[in-house]
Amino acid sequence: MKIKVKQMDGLAFAGLSESGHWSVLDTVPRLGGFDGASRPMEFILIGLAGCTGMDVASILKKMQVELDGFEIEVVAEQAEDHPKVFTKIGMKYIFFGKEIAKEKVERAIELSQTKYCPVTAMLRKSVEIETSCQINPE
Repeated sequence: MKIKVKQMDGLAFAGLSESGHWSVLDTVPRLGGFDGASRPMEFILIGLAGCTGMDVASILKKMQVELDGFEIEVVAEQAEDHPKVFTKIGMKYIFFGKEIAKEKVERAIELSQTKYCPVTAMLRKSVEIETSCQINPE
């Protein structure tokens, strides 16, 4: 995998992925940015949630679980001192729909967390990741 990141202005950067898609990164003005895009550490959490989310959605589809909606809320704690790495990540998987079997949802999350998601596998080597799930029938 290969990407390129290019400085736009100050601390605003644009990243070009191997798949040909651009993402913009930025920071707050007091640090030299324009506050116009997500921060790099936020992208890590977005990547984590997106990776496991794709796994879980795919696994549930194979299990023939019909969802009206699905989202993941992520809350991360960071060290107070530089390099301010994540020290703990909490992930709440939220499912919307009728007659969603909790055991299937839990199994899909477990498979993603322990077998399929490479982002989880990398992060788990240095940070505790906790998961929970919630099913909303409406």
